[in-house]
Amino acid sequence: MTSISVNSADKSKKDNKITRINKLKSYFRQYYLLYIFLILPIAYFIIFRYIPMYGVLIAFKDYNMFQGIWRSPWNNFATFKEIFAMKEFYRAVRNTLLLNGLDLIAGFPAPIILAIILSEMKNKAYKRISQTILYLPHFLSWIVIGSLAIQLFSAHSGLVNVLIEKLGFKPINFLTEKGPWLITYTFLGVWQSAGWNAIIYLAAIAGINPELYEAATVDGAGRLRKIWHITLPCIKPTIIILLILNVGRIAQIGFDRPYALGNHLVTEVSDVISTFVYRVGLRSARFSTATAVGFFQSVVGMVFLLIANYVADKFGEQGIW
Repeated sequence: MTSISVNSADKSKKDNKITRINKLKSYFRQYYLLYIFLILPIAYFIIFRYIPMYGVLIAFKDYNMFQGIWRSPWNNFATFKEIFAMKEFYRAVRNTLLLNGLDLIAGFPAPIILAIILSEMKNKAYKRISQTILYLPHFLSWIVIGSLAIQLFSAHSGLVNVLIEKLGFKPINFLTEKGPWLITYTFLGVWQSAGWNAIIYLAAIAGINPELYEAATVDGAGRLRKIWHITLPCIKPTIIILLILNVGRIAQIGFDRPYALGNHLVTEVSDVISTFVYRVGLRSARFSTATAVGFFQSVVGMVFLLIANYVADKFGEQGIW
């Protein structure tokens, strides 16, 4: 009796195993093209993202380009001790967080508002023209925008200050005083990116079931009530995910924008991690210093990302994983 039950159990296990294998074969036959298409993106990340990560070792070594990464001696964290003793490094970190914080406060809601306004437009021709005009700044480099900023906001010859003087007011030093420079920097960032970033929210709004709006109309809801009770709740998952990603990038900042808009008169607020790395690390050929700062920046960014994702999970919202 015992041998019969053991045999039946073994047979059941074999049958289950065969069933699982058949299901897997069926699944791969159905979706094999998706896995083939994934080969190139995965290869890209492995070759150009993960393999070069061994270069982080430079941060922990007295790097000599003639000896190479592997033969350069270890420095016992001397590079990190050096950068943590530099006042300029702390200023760069502070400015990076400040500028990205201003971008987050002013720049994150802007594309949401813009997407809602565009989605509410009924005239298709006007909507397309508006979208084209709003998307165009995204394709301008910060060098071009920096030149435009000089033409518009220069203290005496800038178009804006010429108009201010004609109105009987004193010109404003938009590009040479800390406070006005921060406002100008933030404004130009919103102007350049808001239209393009609105595309994601427009796609999310387009996916909302139109029957919800029809039911709200029948119930007598106005446009603002529809936006507040239908549009915003339906795109909330998209908003949360993009907010988490933006918070995760709060320690990351590009080189071109602060460099193009900054000058020696506002270095106290315009010198960020990327310009610090360029000036102290690369221009002086201190590659270990540049790598150590970049490594620190990545770690801080990862910490902010994890914190933002954790907070989203605690509030019952869907995170990035």
